[in-house]
Amino acid sequence: MMWRRERSLLSLVPDEAYRELTMIVGKTRRGILLVNEPSLVTHILADPQGIFPKSDLMVDALEALVGDAMFVSSGELWRKQRRMIEPAFSHMRINRAFGQMVAAVDEHERWLDDRIARNETYSLDQAMGHLTADVITRTIFSTPLASGTARDVFAAFTVFERTVASVNIKALLLDKPWSRTKQPPAVLEACRLIRQHIGDMIDPRLAPGAPVHDDIVGAVLAARDPDTGEAFSREELVDELGVFFLAGHETSASVLTWVFFILAMQPDTVARIRAEVDAMCGDGPIEIEHAKRFVFVRNVFRETMRLYPPITFLPRVTTEDTTIGTHRIKRGTMLMIAPWMIHRHEKLWKNPDRFDPDRFSPEREGEMTPGAYLPFGVGPRVCVGAAFATLEAALIIARLTRRYDFEAIDAENVRPVARLTTRPLHEIMFRVRAR
Repeated sequence: MMWRRERSLLSLVPDEAYRELTMIVGKTRRGILLVNEPSLVTHILADPQGIFPKSDLMVDALEALVGDAMFVSSGELWRKQRRMIEPAFSHMRINRAFGQMVAAVDEHERWLDDRIARNETYSLDQAMGHLTADVITRTIFSTPLASGTARDVFAAFTVFERTVASVNIKALLLDKPWSRTKQPPAVLEACRLIRQHIGDMIDPRLAPGAPVHDDIVGAVLAARDPDTGEAFSREELVDELGVFFLAGHETSASVLTWVFFILAMQPDTVARIRAEVDAMCGDGPIEIEHAKRFVFVRNVFRETMRLYPPITFLPRVTTEDTTIGTHRIKRGTMLMIAPWMIHRHEKLWKNPDRFDPDRFSPEREGEMTPGAYLPFGVGPRVCVGAAFATLEAALIIARLTRRYDFEAIDAENVRPVARLTTRPLHEIMFRVRAR
């Protein structure tokens, strides 16, 4: 793998990882314990003793972009950030953001109509990245992606996602724990540009007498530490909003890429989505209450996240000697928690490699192993934007499936890789036609 400069940890996963609940993986300088047992996963992610922070490899990959933001912080700092950020994603706030989501999908449909008129193929992953970035810029800053600054941020994020050393095979196998991982110059420059642009978008909102906008930035600007009453500093705002761009568009783009890739080869699933949407909405618009009540559409989203979880790995590192299950492990050992493996584990799922949205239906709840499904994480660190992402996905899946037929070109050669998120190794080229 090092000779090939392989950048996907999926290629390192042994077959036993889909059958064993805990196991030592390979021979490495730091030691790697794979943890698939749901109860142990929950304990590690909850981290009641504060000894399982996020892996230094993950922190090194993201530090230049998000600093000490909630996505990588631990302990009391993380608890403070979580208390301040959570209200920005409250139920009421999501309801207000729905109109911005609709506007972004309207724009994407116009773009697809143009592809049809021109008989042009396009990159599915780029299209989903652009759409979800548009949703995020509209809901965070009340500005569409078409604005120059927002477009520059999206371009820099594309460089970051494709270039960042989030999977450093040499560091994983040969380096000591907490060895620094250098990022390529292109990544550092992309991070500098992103942070500069985010700061430029924040500054007018921080000016005395600036108008108050009812968007996510407005909610974060108004956030106060419940203990001290302090607001986020400008640097902290750039950190946290960098996370919103990263998590809010990159992870959603990852899932939706796999959703539409699957649907292009699942005509029966497409027919069921259309039947549900047509029965609930008729010829009228898809409103927020429809998006919240879709059952099958949301199950398609859930099942896609099971097979292609946006965050492939959730690595942690132990800061002291401890015992995990039957394994006594040393300080510095990496605890490899992998939704990819847990979601496809032979002991945790029935027919784990089969795409089966109905496994999430109420009548089959008995088949589910508690704790074996964690696309948004589990415990206190569960993703604060989970409800936002689910509503966004339900709207996009319903709207686009309702209006279009999609064809994947060269589908048999699509291969997933674990980069920053679960992505195709090469772009998935698509053709679109009117339904």
